[in-house]
Amino acid sequence: MAAWREAPYFTDAERAALALTEAVTRLSYRADPVPDDIWDEAARHYDERGLAALLLMIATTNVFNRLNVPTRQPAGAWG
Repeated sequence: MAAWREAPYFTDAERAALALTEAVTRLSYRADPVPDDIWDEAARHYDERGLAALLLMIATTNVFNRLNVPTRQPAGAWG
């Protein structure tokens, strides 16, 4: 997903979700980790319930990534 900005395949709503995901995932990369413009763009496409669901999905994905990376557990390798 690193090239989501250059890829022409995403809607404006999907781009807003990806930008929010990137900001929330990289909290320590800047002084204002989730700037108003990123949040406002996401809020333009998603209502409060949608934003809450999006934030919970971002957080859940980040938790699994932070557990799988140090334990060297490849995604989907359960079984």
